[in-house]
This record gives sequence, structure tokens and C-alpha cells, in this order.
Amino acid sequence: MSALPPAPSAPARRLVLGSTSRYRRELLARLGLPFDVAPPDVDETPRSGETPAALAQRLALAKAQAVAAQHPDAIVIGSDQVADLHGTPLGKPGSHERAVAQLRQMSGQTVLFQTALAVVCAATGFAQSELAVVRVVFRDLGDAEIERYLRAEQPYDCAGSAKSEGLGIALLERIDNDDPTALVGLPLIRTARLLRAAGLVLP
Repeated sequence: MSALPPAPSAPARRLVLGSTSRYRRELLARLGLPFDVAPPDVDETPRSGETPAALAQRLALAKAQAVAAQHPDAIVIGSDQVADLHGTPLGKPGSHERAVAQLRQMSGQTVLFQTALAVVCAATGFAQSELAVVRVVFRDLGDAEIERYLRAEQPYDCAGSAKSEGLGIALLERIDNDDPTALVGLPLIRTARLLRAAGLVLP
């Protein structure tokens, strides 16, 4: 008597990155999974008294939930990063003047980059989040050095005005973390862990 063929496995759920960040798209592509991108419609204004870590966690989950509401059968990733200077949140500068001000503030200081991650699937009720904290020590930076860096890299869409994956690494004294990709904007070690928990099979 011949054995019955194995039952077909359920198709993998579609993966959606709820982000407009090209840096997060490039990072997620490293995992070798097909994915779509959808912009989250979320107000990123900090709440009164909200800590940088709490802000990053709230926004990451809000982004994932907003996109999951539009794609209920998909597994959705949301992420947010806030630069934390002694409890004061520093977001994306958006302009040269604000970037100069941020780098002057961070010169010679230790900054915590709070990178939050959330994975949500509305169909299954799955919702988990994690926080990756990266401790970055900046060198003492002179105004001429700040100007040269900003003119060369124009990191106005990066929290804290410094791209560690580019020339911004030269502004730093030390980086302490347990997930090297967290500082760029999407902690892949944690992302892989949560995607597995949500039911995706990674290569």
C-alpha cells in the first residue's frame, strides 16, 4: 500500500514593510524574503513627557498596526528610531541648520539610539515588539568638521544627523550594541526572530 502524499503546506503570508525609509528597505532585503512596502499614516509628534524609548516603541507599533489594518492577511513590520541625548529626543533634522545644531549638541556626548521594532499580523492576532538600544559616543566635533561632513553626506533624513554606514562613522569614538544593523534603522537579528515567531520561514 503506497503512502499518502504529504498534505500541501499553507502558503507563506505576504510580508509588508510599513516604512518609507530606503535604509530599512535595503536592510530588510538582506534577509532574502520577498516583501512589499506600504507607507504608514502615523502622526509622529511626541507626547508630553514621553521618553525617547517610549516614543520609538509607540511609533513602531502604530506604524505596523496602521499598515496591518490595510493589509490584514499580511505580516507587517513597523520600526522607528529616536536619538536620545540625555533623555531629550532628537529626530530627523530635515535641514542643514537643524543638523548643525544636532551635531553641536552631540559633540563629545554619549547618545542612545533607541530603535524599536514591531511585527503585526491582523489575521492571526500576532503582535510583538522589541527595542534595540545602541550606545554611541561622539568625538569632540569642531564647526568646520561638522560643515564638511554635512556638505559631503547631507544626512538630513537620519535621526541624529549622522549616517554610521557612511562617512558619519568618522564622527564617532565608539559604538556599543548587540545588533549591528540597529543603528542603521532596522535591527535584523530581532527582525528575524520576530518574523520566525510570526510564522515565516527564513532562508
